[in-house]
Amino acid sequence: MTAPVARTFQPSGLQLLNWFLRGWTLMVFAFLYGPIAVLVAYSFNTSRLNIVWKGFTLDWYRKLWDHAPLLRAAENSLVIAALTTVLSVVIGTAGAWLLHRYHYRAARGIQTLVAIPMVMPEILMGISLLIFFATVGLSLGFTTVIIGHVTFCFPFVLVAVQARLKGLDPALEEAALDLGATPWNAFWLVIVPCLQPAIVAGALMAFTLSLDELIVTFFTTSASSATLPIRVFGMAKVGLNPMLNALSAVFILATVAFVLFSDSLKRMSR
Repeated sequence: MTAPVARTFQPSGLQLLNWFLRGWTLMVFAFLYGPIAVLVAYSFNTSRLNIVWKGFTLDWYRKLWDHAPLLRAAENSLVIAALTTVLSVVIGTAGAWLLHRYHYRAARGIQTLVAIPMVMPEILMGISLLIFFATVGLSLGFTTVIIGHVTFCFPFVLVAVQARLKGLDPALEEAALDLGATPWNAFWLVIVPCLQPAIVAGALMAFTLSLDELIVTFFTTSASSATLPIRVFGMAKVGLNPMLNALSAVFILATVAFVLFSDSLKRMSR
C-alpha cells in the first residue's frame, strides 16, 4: 500500500486576484487616510514644526479657542453657509418644479444656463462676479459672498430635485386637486414631502460647498466677511502653524460625529 503523497497548496488565479485587490484596497485607504492621521497626531505636538515630534500637548487647541479672528471667520462661514443653503433650496426646488410642471420653448437653454456654474472654473466665476458687483456698484461683503455662493450651489439642489421629480407619480398631484386642494396646497402638502430626500441631499451639498468654498469667496468677500477658508489660506501662506492641525482635527471629529448621527437616524427610521 503506497503512502499518500503530500500536496502543496497552490493558490488559484482567483485567490491571487483577491489578495491583490485586498492589498490594493489597503494601499488606497493608507494613501487617503494616512496624511489625515499624521495631521491629527501632530495637532498634539509641542513643537511648532510639523516634522519633529517633541511631546504631547493640548496647547494648540486652547490657542485655537482663544484665536478671535479664526472664531469670527468660523462664525461668518456658518452664517453664510446657512443662508446660502436656505436660498439654494428655495430657488433650486422652485426652479426644478417649474421646469418639470410647465413646458417652455427655451427649457433646454435654461437647463444649460443653470448647469454652467457647476462646470465653470471657479476662478472664472469669481472674476465674473467681481466685475458684475463693481459694475452695479455693490460693495463687497456678506451680501456679495452669499450671492456668489448661491450662484453655484442652487444648481446642485435643482438637479437633485429634478431627478426625484422624474420618478414621481403625476397622479399624486391630480388626486390632491380632485379632492379640493389648491395648486399651492397640492404642491406643499403632497409634492414637497415626496421630494424631501432630494431636498435634504441638495441642502447638505449646498451647505458643504458653501462652507468649503475658497476661490469664489476670495473675489467676493471683504475683511469683515472673511470666511474660515480665507483665514486658513492666509495663515498657511505665512508658514506651518499647529493651530491649523488642531482646527482640521476638530472638523474631522465633527464630520465623523455627523456621519454617525446620520447613520443612527437612518437605523431608527427603519
